[in-house]
Amino acid sequence: MKLHEYQSRQLLADSGIAVPEARLAADPAAAAQAAAELGGPVVVKAQVLSGGRGKAGGVKLAADAEAAAAAAAEILGLDIGGHRVARVMVAEAVDIGAEYYLAALPDRETGRLMVMASAAGGIEIETVAARDPDAIRTVGCGVDSGLAPFQARRLAFQLGIPSALLGDFVRIATALVDCLVENDASLVEINPLVISGDRLLAIDAKITIDDSGLFRHAQLRTLRNPEEETATEAEAREAGISYVKLDGTIGCMVNGAGLAMALLDVIVSEGGEPANFLDVGGGADAGQVAKAMNLILADPEVEVVLVNIFGGITRCDDVARGIVQALAGLPRRVPLEIRLVGTNQAAGLRILRDAGLNAHRDMLSAVRAAVALAG
Repeated sequence: MKLHEYQSRQLLADSGIAVPEARLAADPAAAAQAAAELGGPVVVKAQVLSGGRGKAGGVKLAADAEAAAAAAAEILGLDIGGHRVARVMVAEAVDIGAEYYLAALPDRETGRLMVMASAAGGIEIETVAARDPDAIRTVGCGVDSGLAPFQARRLAFQLGIPSALLGDFVRIATALVDCLVENDASLVEINPLVISGDRLLAIDAKITIDDSGLFRHAQLRTLRNPEEETATEAEAREAGISYVKLDGTIGCMVNGAGLAMALLDVIVSEGGEPANFLDVGGGADAGQVAKAMNLILADPEVEVVLVNIFGGITRCDDVARGIVQALAGLPRRVPLEIRLVGTNQAAGLRILRDAGLNAHRDMLSAVRAAVALAG
């Protein structure tokens, strides 16, 4: 679950990280009132779950309340990355002496946490990595132990943080890791962390919460913005199905995230384009499979559906029943390619044959058939 900037800044503030004061506004009048309350120059920023806000005209400086209202009027209603701007954040504008990048995230290769930092703040980290990989510094730490102060100090020295701000940086870096752990986040990012006068401030923030940890955080669940999800994504989430819309024409139904990723790779290597990532889960029953089929076909770009099931906990006969059940009530019919192996495979194949459907013995042949039909 991705959080808006204003939500991310609040979580940082709750963790003891200094952020400029800000207000949320849904119309120009509210933006003017917010600017008046804050006093002095402000920055008006679109609140959408999309990058490139500045380039799209979604970030504007305003000298006073009148200018803030005008800026909000220009930003509200903009389409940024496919998201319509419905709210803006009006925040104190600050003088910037230097900009840094700072983030905490899980390091899946080591099973620990990683802190990433760079003196090239205010720029997308992907751009920094491509241009100058040595500009990115990393340090690992434990989930339980967090980032040790000596590790944060070493990072500060590498970034060239002024000695007068060393203590502030250590507090921010250690608090960043604590924020990641305490909120079950998969990313906590400050870009940029700036020197403003005699203090360090987080003036932009991005936090992504791991959906699997939301059951522990009732308050965080209320932060989800349904307007940022498509109807299909929301329906999939409610059904317990992992679904991500992609740009291709081959609809995919798979059980298991690893198998799903492998399938997408094979599709692309064979010249096809997947239309989605969809994981029905390890224990999917016939009803879940039927629901997944309907979710896939809600995308009008899908020209063929590719089912790739390796039955472990999931039984092949349940999957076959779900497919047959779904076929009776689908909104439209498209070609269907199936690879079905594993638990109760023989029973599943028999159900498919009785319904006039065939299944492939291996993933590659199923993918090639789907790619040919989509081409």
